[in-house]
Amino acid sequence: MSDETLLSSYLPSADTDTLGKHMRQLVQLRWLAVLGQLLTILVTHYGFGVKLPMQLMLSVLAGLVVFNALNELALRFRHRVKTAELFIGLLVDMGTLTIQLYLSGGATNPFVFLYLLQVGLAAVLLAPSYAWALLGMATLCFLWLAEAGRPLDLPQDYHLGIRSYYVEGMLICLVLNAALLVVFINRINRTHREHDARLAELRQRAAEEEHILRMGLLASGAAHELGTPLATIAVILGDWRHMPALQADKGLEEEITEMQTQVQRCKTIVSGILMSAGETRGESSGETSVWEFFDDLSSEWASTRKVGEFRFENHFGEDVEIASDTVLKQTIYNLLDNALDASPEWVGLEVYRQNDMLHIRVIDRGPGFSKEIFDRLGQPYQSTKGRPGSGLGLFLVFNVTRILGGRVKARNREEGGAEINIHLPIDALHLKEA
Repeated sequence: MSDETLLSSYLPSADTDTLGKHMRQLVQLRWLAVLGQLLTILVTHYGFGVKLPMQLMLSVLAGLVVFNALNELALRFRHRVKTAELFIGLLVDMGTLTIQLYLSGGATNPFVFLYLLQVGLAAVLLAPSYAWALLGMATLCFLWLAEAGRPLDLPQDYHLGIRSYYVEGMLICLVLNAALLVVFINRINRTHREHDARLAELRQRAAEEEHILRMGLLASGAAHELGTPLATIAVILGDWRHMPALQADKGLEEEITEMQTQVQRCKTIVSGILMSAGETRGESSGETSVWEFFDDLSSEWASTRKVGEFRFENHFGEDVEIASDTVLKQTIYNLLDNALDASPEWVGLEVYRQNDMLHIRVIDRGPGFSKEIFDRLGQPYQSTKGRPGSGLGLFLVFNVTRILGGRVKARNREEGGAEINIHLPIDALHLKEA
């Protein structure tokens, strides 16, 4: 499976989210336009004494308010925005502006240059074909206004400079165009940057999931191959235990017992890999509870590792039924094993609950994370162990946690050692019904 195949499942939602952000910004800009038009109409009519068809112009403005309110409701109900809707919204804005200009001077109205704002927004928000179409509409609207617009009875006072009503209107239009373009285009650029960052994150996630898939296939194949040699070693160790020469040596007998324990542990791991191969989470999981799951996990881990002191604290509170998930179990094992490597004399595990989240904390008293490792924590093959293939434990921890809808936080403790916290939604741990 390629990165493109994995990435394609995420792209539609990312693109839709970007269009939704553009529509929200357009709705916000339209509210500003409504307020600006209302103030302009009132100031021109009552302040400058220019007679305007108030009833008609306010009716057009009311229609724009209704249209924008419907867009606002659609966004609040998580309506999926399409490119054509943005284009239609800009067409409505252009039509409203055209009617208002027709009622207030036609092409001689200084606010006719607001067409540039709408065409500019189309060029930024939409594909070139839509932007050219909107430019064509703006041109037709201007030509129609030049022929059919209602002229205003204004004095020809252009020689007064800034004291001229017309020049003042042009200045207001210029400042308004420039300010709205700066604000809106900056918001759009920020949205595009967020979108690009999201795509980069999705590409990284797709690459990680492909990496995990390959690891799963390799692990499944290796598990099949390891079954026979492990069984052979177990038989040989069983025969050794009954040999009189070895029974007389207590030291060798203890070592054989330890070897049998580790072989059995390997067989259990191999069986778990084979049982989980090709199955989704929860299909082969049994039902357990938080208390039982972590009590069994801590007991099993402590009995199969050579750790000086292991402290387990369960502050979860009222017990909750969850799935006995081998993937989650192995994830916590990876954290505990990393802590044991860094701090063989002491390892701590704490479990507690906050609202609907399960918090798992693994603590050690080792040297902590170096800055180089800390900056790349969770990436594959980032480890201080210096062994080929090391560094996959935390990589799997981060990915499993993300799949379960949780997050991982790590820090170096002031008193020494490192601490890794996993926050998981409890709902994600419930046993899935068949």
